[in-house]
This record gives sequence, structure tokens and C-alpha cells, in this order.
Amino acid sequence: MKIPELKGCGTALVTPFFEDGEVDYEAFGALVERQVKGGVDFLVPLGTTAETPTLDPMERVALLDITHDCAAGRPLLVGCGSNSVRGTLAQMQILEGSAADAWLVVVPFYNKPTQEGMYQYYKTIAAESSKPVVMYNVPGRTGVNMLPETAVRIAREIPGVMGIKEASGKLEQAARIAAEAPSDFVVLSGDDDLTLDMMKAGARGVISVASNIVPDKVSALCAAALEGRMDEAEALNEALKPLYKACFVESNPIPAKAALAELGLCTAAMRLPLTPAADSTKELMREVLAGLV
Repeated sequence: MKIPELKGCGTALVTPFFEDGEVDYEAFGALVERQVKGGVDFLVPLGTTAETPTLDPMERVALLDITHDCAAGRPLLVGCGSNSVRGTLAQMQILEGSAADAWLVVVPFYNKPTQEGMYQYYKTIAAESSKPVVMYNVPGRTGVNMLPETAVRIAREIPGVMGIKEASGKLEQAARIAAEAPSDFVVLSGDDDLTLDMMKAGARGVISVASNIVPDKVSALCAAALEGRMDEAEALNEALKPLYKACFVESNPIPAKAALAELGLCTAAMRLPLTPAADSTKELMREVLAGLV
């Protein structure tokens, strides 16, 4: 099993839509190319930020193919999680012919599994997958938190699981995983505002929402942190804090799409049940962008 190098800035890509709700594939390709030019290290299509639950299988395959074609060799960490083993494996099968380098598999949502249930779930998924798995812990969306001891147990005992996207919002949790897991286990921040602190604690980088908007700046922050240029990383992080906050004043990716629309890169259209940004969010993003772009 080939293990991709996942470090630095990975962008959780948005899916642009026309106003009638159809996918704007041309705009998507241009967004991916902009990410590459901005210096991102890897790409994360079909995650939460992509509104993936609203995409049908054909759309998912098409978006993944475009990502690969425009990625200029960047590793692709592809979202394919569901809330059942069968559902997740079925998604893997649909996307298996693609150029995915690893799967991003969310902790099962709605079911509220126990810690043992999480362990057995990832053990089963990893055994059936031909590609490495990165876990995605995001209690705010799943309803349950994978405890650090469970993540470390999985890291030590299940070879096919190569890392975790930690989006619990708890720095101490990510730090414990980084300290206790094997050295080759990859911890990635799932919270833009905690990226630098997590990297100081041993994380390798971030899966970012903000980098949809300013890929060059988030990439530069991660590179500076990885290379030990902490004064530069701190300055970039301070400058980006208003954007981090603005990206989550409404449900992700509503604010991010408002910012991209303001930049003329795609529409702000969403698929229900998400709706376009409120006027106050649009105005906030205009103010934030004026200080960044």
C-alpha cells in the first residue's frame, strides 16, 4: 500500500454551483488550478466543505476526475465516509477507479457509536480498503467525539489507518495523539484557527477551509511552521485570524462561497438544505478580504 505524503496545507475544496443548482465544473477546475498556483501541498475533494451529501455519484466521480487532472501531481485525500460500513465501502467502490491517494473517512454520524464501535468500524474499513485511511473526528457534525486514547489505539493497531484530521476544537486532544501515536502517524488540524498551535504540538499541517480563499497565505503559514520559522508563521496566523472567524459565522461552506463570489471565482449558490450567505456575512467577508487580498 502506497502511503502519500500529507503535510502542510491541504484545501477542503468547495463545489461551485450555477444559480440553478447544477455543478459548475469549469469553475471547479479553475479553483483547483488556483490552489496549485497558490502552493497548496495536497487537495481534499468531496469533504464537508464540498457539500458532498448533496452530490450524486456521477457528480462525485466527475469532480474527482477534474481534481486529478488539475492537481499537477498533488496528493488527493478524498472524502468517502458515511455512517455505515456498507455505505462507506460502496462509496470507495464508486470512486476506486479514480486517482485517490487516500480516503478521508469521517467518524460515523447520527449513530453515536461507542469508542469500541469506532475502533471496530475503522478496523473493518481499513481491512477492505486498498488505499490508506485518514480518520476525521468532527464532533460538532457527528455528535460524538473520538477520544485520544481511541485514536492512539487505532494508530498503533490498524496499519491501514495513516492519520487523523482532528477537528474536535480541543488542542490538548490533538497534542496527546501526536505525542502518543507512532511517529509515522499523521495528525492534521481540522480547525483553521488552531492550525499553528496544533503544529507546534506535533501536527503536520491542516485541512483548511480558509485556503479556498487565500491558498498562498495558508500554505506559507504551514511551510513556515514546518521549517521552524515561527516568527513568520505567527505573523501570518495573526493576519488570518479575522478570516478564520468569518469562515464560520454561518455553516461551512456558506461564508467561504460568499468570499469566493466576492472574488469573482464562482457563485455563492448552495444546495439545500444550505442557503446562500446572509447580507451581513457578505459584508463581513468584503471587509475581511479588503485586508487580505
